[in-house]
Amino acid sequence: MAVPKFKKSRSNTRSRRSQWKAAVPQLQPCSNRACRQPKPPHVTCPSCGQYSGRQVVAASN
Repeated sequence: MAVPKFKKSRSNTRSRRSQWKAAVPQLQPCSNRACRQPKPPHVTCPSCGQYSGRQVVAASN
C-alpha cells in the first residue's frame, strides 16, 4: 500500500477540501394536476402519494 513520504501542509489539505460542496436539492412540481407540490424527482409525492400518474401510497392528508 502506498504511504505518503511527507506530511501534506494545512493549506494544501484545506484547498483540496474546499472543492467538497453540497448540491442544492432539486425540486419539481408533482405530476398530479390537483397537487403540484414541489418534490424531489423520481420520488413518490409526500403530500398526495402519487408516482408517475398512479396512486402508490395512501394520501397523508
